[in-house]
Amino acid sequence: MDKINILVNIKDTTIVLLENKGGDYMHYSKEDILAMVEENGVKFIRLQFTDILGTLKNVAITDRQLEKALNNQCMFDGSSINGFVRVEESDMYLRPDLDTFVIFPWRPQQGKVARLICDVYMPDGTPFEGDPRYILKKAINKAEAMGYTMNVGPECEFFLFEVDNDGNPTLKTNDKGSYFDLGPIDLGENARRDMTLALEDMGFEIETSHHEVAAGQNEIDFKYADALVTADNVTTFKYVVKSIAQRHGLYATFMPKPLHGVNGSGMHVNISLIKDGKNAFYNEEDQLGLSSVAYNFIAGVLKHIKEICPITNPLVNSYKRLVPDYEAPVYIAWSAKNRSPLIRVPSARGEGTRIEFRSPDPSSNPYLVLACLLLAGLEGIKDNLEPPKCIDRNIFNLSREERKRENIENLPESLHEAIAYMQKSDLVKEALGKNTFEYYIKAKEVEWDNYRTQVHQWEINSYLSKY
Repeated sequence: MDKINILVNIKDTTIVLLENKGGDYMHYSKEDILAMVEENGVKFIRLQFTDILGTLKNVAITDRQLEKALNNQCMFDGSSINGFVRVEESDMYLRPDLDTFVIFPWRPQQGKVARLICDVYMPDGTPFEGDPRYILKKAINKAEAMGYTMNVGPECEFFLFEVDNDGNPTLKTNDKGSYFDLGPIDLGENARRDMTLALEDMGFEIETSHHEVAAGQNEIDFKYADALVTADNVTTFKYVVKSIAQRHGLYATFMPKPLHGVNGSGMHVNISLIKDGKNAFYNEEDQLGLSSVAYNFIAGVLKHIKEICPITNPLVNSYKRLVPDYEAPVYIAWSAKNRSPLIRVPSARGEGTRIEFRSPDPSSNPYLVLACLLLAGLEGIKDNLEPPKCIDRNIFNLSREERKRENIENLPESLHEAIAYMQKSDLVKEALGKNTFEYYIKAKEVEWDNYRTQVHQWEINSYLSKY
């Protein structure tokens, strides 16, 4: 792609944007970035990366240190980061991906702030195997070796809550709206508008934004991109949403199920594979318009979904979303006609042919989610796996006996159950690498044990006055 610098004036402030054509980054050189920093008065640059659990981290530098960072000379202490290295081997390096440069549009006009997403490297110049971005890159390389590129379109939901006098989040939603409501009922409209504008200023192509089903629940959808750009975008999206919410005196949370009795927040993942410039999931001669590659990919994901669940649904709280009656998937099945199964095939065909994977939630690490789903789908293609038959009835209305006759199994019902499946998974171990795989399981076992041994308010309410 030819290099293009896009300049727009917003409130008399010149902001350099990334252009996203068909889901690719602009391509920048070190000289481009140094020039843009000087021309736009950027004073601080955040070198960003995520830990293995998906938490965004950064090392902030001033513009005077930028050239050093662009020469891959920025060192940090990896022993302080979840899933990284031990104290005795703590020195690690951040290598900025130059194409991810962007200036935050909501920061002060004097001393502007920009960011670069980084890859994590060891002192010997090799990639750190526990870097989530590197884990996804390995899966992408495997797909490319088979001739495929994965495009991904995420649908991220979140809640907006009011905060108390100390700025801490409460469980009081900022509105009483429901699906597709608008102001003045939807009091999150202004915050969502500013989130959308900020994201567009940063190069996102926003397709829709709207109020979701539950009070205080929102969704903003942005255009698909290749897998790595999408994972970067999801990480950026969550940071922007939280930052803009705070400016509105609100707290944005991507916790899957913050409120009992209402829908939880999901992160549906729309996936297609491209081969030789064409959508490899489409076959106009098939009854459903799907290719054998699409069927194989679906079969691979369905085969491995139980063991991938600690990645796609990583919290104790995640499994309180995956229950009947709240639109989240519970059963391992697929359909081209209804939204109750785990995998749905939306109606678009041709270049728009894709599958929608409905169980992930936005607390997950997008790099790990996409890596595991891609490897599972590629295995389905490589082994020519056949999916079970398409289920066109509403699975929630089927009896247990009917589901048994159709061989429809359940997703894990708890993090503890999901971990047990993951421990036996060669596929997830391959995706994460042995050390990261073991660390992740250990971290989730500790999380489950902490939850299991707590006395919860429900127990107090139910038992204290009875026994």
